[in-house]
Amino acid sequence: MFKNWLISIVLNAIAIIAVAQLFDSFIIEGFGTALLASFILSVLNIIVKPFLIILTLPITIFTLGFFLFVINAITLMITQGLIGDAFIIEGFGTALIAAIIISILNLLLQKMLKDAFQD
Repeated sequence: MFKNWLISIVLNAIAIIAVAQLFDSFIIEGFGTALLASFILSVLNIIVKPFLIILTLPITIFTLGFFLFVINAITLMITQGLIGDAFIIEGFGTALIAAIIISILNLLLQKMLKDAFQD
C-alpha cells in the first residue's frame, strides 16, 4: 500500500510538470517542487477533500459530479498557497483547467504503468 502511494505521488508529480509545460500561468520550479506539491495534494485529498465534498454534496449531485473538478482546483490552490513562490498558479481558471488535465494525465499514467507490469 505504501509503495502504491509513493508511485501515485511520483505519477502526480509528472502530471504537474506536464501541466506546467502546457501553461505559462502554471509555474513550478522543478521536479522536487512537483514532488512536494504532489505529496501535499495527497495529504489534502485525505484530510480536506472529504469535508469539501460533504459541504458541496447538493451541487455535486446536481452537476453529476463535475463539481468535483472545482474541489480539485481548490485543493490545488491550497497546495500552491502552502508551497509559496516555488509553485504559482495565476488564477482559479488556470487551476480548474490544470486540475482536469492532471486528473486525466494521472488516469492515463496509472493505466500505462498497470499495463506495463501486467505483460
